[in-house]
Amino acid sequence: MSFAVLCPGQGAQHPALFDVVGRHEASAHVLDDARAALGEDPRAWLGQGDAIYRNAVAQPLLCVLQLAQWAALRDDVPRPNALAGYSVGELACYGIAGALDMGALVSLARARATAMDAAATGNPGGLVAVRGLSRASLQRVCEAAGAFIAIVVGDDAFVVGGSDAALDRVRQRSQSAGAKIIELNVGIASHTPLLAEASGEFRSALEQSTLSVPRIPVIAGIDAAVVTSRDRAIATLSAQISRPIEWAQCLDALHERGCRVFIELGPGRALSRMVRERFDDIEARAVDDFGNLAAVAQWVKRRA
Repeated sequence: MSFAVLCPGQGAQHPALFDVVGRHEASAHVLDDARAALGEDPRAWLGQGDAIYRNAVAQPLLCVLQLAQWAALRDDVPRPNALAGYSVGELACYGIAGALDMGALVSLARARATAMDAAATGNPGGLVAVRGLSRASLQRVCEAAGAFIAIVVGDDAFVVGGSDAALDRVRQRSQSAGAKIIELNVGIASHTPLLAEASGEFRSALEQSTLSVPRIPVIAGIDAAVVTSRDRAIATLSAQISRPIEWAQCLDALHERGCRVFIELGPGRALSRMVRERFDDIEARAVDDFGNLAAVAQWVKRRA
């Protein structure tokens, strides 16, 4: 069966992120490369408390972790049919696909975070999750509230972004319509037009980078199309900062490509759970489900 890799975004960071990868030689080399590229050791960031949730730390941190995990897995698992990443996880996909080396990857992750933080200074806001409404119904709520659909997780599961006042109106109107609101610890309206300026800044950074053609197809978050060129990668990676992520369509695209085995890199288990909820003919697990990366590789090999 075909095999897909999923790369998560921010939210599930914790101080023990590197405990498992630190025991693998290939992963240790990745961490050393990251330290050289960053000018500081990302392992030291984990002792800085809530700093690991700030964009400037979280985005490069997650890219480093996912590349380190993949370095320990890639020689022991089949070649993935495709990759898909959620928010900053989409950038990490290009490191896994061989389109970015560690130096370029962490540099771009920092540039992305800087651009988003700068744009958010002039357009502050946040995100909330909404479950229980159709897309059409939620779109009407958002238009009335002055908010935006930021991520389409499923047929009745979404993330909404906007200013604090707009999100208060979304909470009120959505709950009145019978929806469930889940608060998210995100202080920025990612994937909405409020960050349009950041898309332009990040596009410039991508154009000046060493980004190359991905050796493994990457599914673009904004439209679930397959990315196989540098120009398309630049366009989609920059656009997704201020356009909604069609995550449900991304999962559908992977399924249509024949992917039936999914492994979610760390941290967290949310993406593998989403796949299981959407399809009943797949097997999906997260690295965090296992005690070590050798067990992850064995699970993938037995199934893919």
